[in-house]
Amino acid sequence: MRKVYSGAVEALAGLLRDDMTILAGGFGLCGVPMALIEAIRESGVRNLTIVSNNAGIDGVGLGILLDTRQVKKMISSYVGENATFARQYLAGELEIEFNPQGTLAERIRAGGAGIPAFFTATGYGTQVAEGKETREFDGRHYVMERGIFGDLAVVHAWKGDTEGNLVYRKTARNFNPICAAAAKVTVAEVEELVEPGTIDPDHIVTPGIYVKRIVKLAHVEKHIEKRTVRERA
Repeated sequence: MRKVYSGAVEALAGLLRDDMTILAGGFGLCGVPMALIEAIRESGVRNLTIVSNNAGIDGVGLGILLDTRQVKKMISSYVGENATFARQYLAGELEIEFNPQGTLAERIRAGGAGIPAFFTATGYGTQVAEGKETREFDGRHYVMERGIFGDLAVVHAWKGDTEGNLVYRKTARNFNPICAAAAKVTVAEVEELVEPGTIDPDHIVTPGIYVKRIVKLAHVEKHIEKRTVRERA
């Protein structure tokens, strides 16, 4: 099965359509599949539901899809740092489904594992639980949350082989592995592409069985969301 594509646009060809649900890895601006997001923007698809921890910042990451108004709904944990997001939401132009961060991670993981729903104590008695089934177990109250399984997942990895096995680097691992397992089709962008058998099997985080298409990045620009420095002693 041919998995390696020449570029992000080619890797997403034939997969994108209006009204689809897309899971995107990343946390802040770390481990975000920038090239694939840019290709989604170029495709012009609209009314997207995006599942991601956050929506990037203005003009960077998922923020570029907000700029072009291609997103109708965000399923996220944190949406600060993005003025465009705030404007569209307050104007009623963008729908938001907020999740506690751990709940969002578990919803995605559950979707990838084929688990349709689970119970968590997080959010019980708050707006998060409104309209959801609740139960009591061993004297404690829980909220039922649904697993998330999307049409497409886009992820960023440090290294991958031509069979789609992926390795993530440090905190760029974040939401990428669970997103990769929770969609009908997963497309990965990698900084380094190697031949099969080159990666130590014990180092593989996402097995190639989850990845249908892969593209090697010619250039990687790593943004810093907030730079904090201190005076030298």
